Amino acid sequence: MEHYPVLYREVLDFFKKIKGKHIVDATVGGGGHAFLLLKNLPDTFLIGIDKDDFALKKAEEKLSIFKNRYKLVKGSFKDIDLIVRSLNINYVSGILFDLGVSTFQLKMERGFSFMRDDPLDMRMDRSQKKTAFDVVNSYTKPELAKIIKEYGEEKFAKKIASAIIEARKKKRIETTKELAQIVYNVYPPALRRGRIHPATKTFQAIRIEVNNELEEIKEGVNKGIDLLEKGGIIAVISFHSLEDRIVKNIYRERKKLKDIEILTKKPITPGTEELKENPPSRSAKLRVAKRI
Repeated sequence: MEHYPVLYREVLDFFKKIKGKHIVDATVGGGGHAFLLLKNLPDTFLIGIDKDDFALKKAEEKLSIFKNRYKLVKGSFKDIDLIVRSLNINYVSGILFDLGVSTFQLKMERGFSFMRDDPLDMRMDRSQKKTAFDVVNSYTKPELAKIIKEYGEEKFAKKIASAIIEARKKKRIETTKELAQIVYNVYPPALRRGRIHPATKTFQAIRIEVNNELEEIKEGVNKGIDLLEKGGIIAVISFHSLEDRIVKNIYRERKKLKDIEILTKKPITPGTEELKENPPSRSAKLRVAKRI
């Protein structure tokens, strides 16, 4: 069965209503959303941004049939304004952010998933220096507890931080399985068998720390709104409550400034059909706003 990007029907419904020529896929990944946007919006030119060289290579392969209708750029979406203006474009009519980790990234030896035994890496941009290994093996107990609690919303954050410190006294923690096992052992036996693996929140927290994700979302979404022409739309797909809260608060602040109209009173979530064809989409939330 062909894999479709998350909430693609809903994204297309909004983007089909825009009138302008230029749109930005600020997290182009493997090109899933970009492909459907270019296919369904024949007069559109798309700028695709990603930090990940491998993602850009995959996107290039997927989008190559749309000759001269797209430009792929390596960079962070926090620099969306600089990237767009470097192409001599001042304003755009649509921007999409899909804040999820791509399926192919989870399958690669990047340390995003504890389902494989990979080195602790978790970098979206392989050229940056800080890795998950650095965070796990060099952060102090209070620093670890803080990021695991704040970014993972993990109630056992202090205990997990203590367990990491104790484990690394014996040897450096080098792989995803090692880290996952440390977290698993902290959890009370009665809570180890839930639908979500005990290590999920800790891995999320460390990934966010390594990639500075939340600060980049704040910067990128605000700059994105500034780049929109009148009537242009911004659509953000998030996958956990921290991201969704940031987007919701930005929209509220910009609505007070009379910059935008919020088009989704509540976030749009996947319907029954999508959940059947793509179960990992279950946590996705889409919020859309229009520049006024």
